[in-house]
Amino acid sequence: MAGIDNIRSGQTLSTTTRSSVRNDNSTTSGSDSAKKSTVAQDAVSLSSQGKAVGEMHNQMVSQPSFDQAKVAAIKEAIANGSYTVDPEKLADNMMKFEKELGGL
Repeated sequence: MAGIDNIRSGQTLSTTTRSSVRNDNSTTSGSDSAKKSTVAQDAVSLSSQGKAVGEMHNQMVSQPSFDQAKVAAIKEAIANGSYTVDPEKLADNMMKFEKELGGL
């Protein structure tokens, strides 16, 4: 049976077959023709929107969550001493962040 991780990753789903056999002995003849059997199968299908969401998820997972070039440039600026911090801008952003969190 497929787990939720397989659905999210866009893999095809494998389903299990559930069989139910029904014996109908309502006739008194006892012949084999009185026995009936039925087989039911479970199936899962995703809508086109569901498949599109899965594809978007796979694309997002394959991309880095940050700009590696920008991080490398900042590291280089810190290492060579050219990185400067504007203390007023930093303080303003800290206050803005606190207000967004409901701290003030």
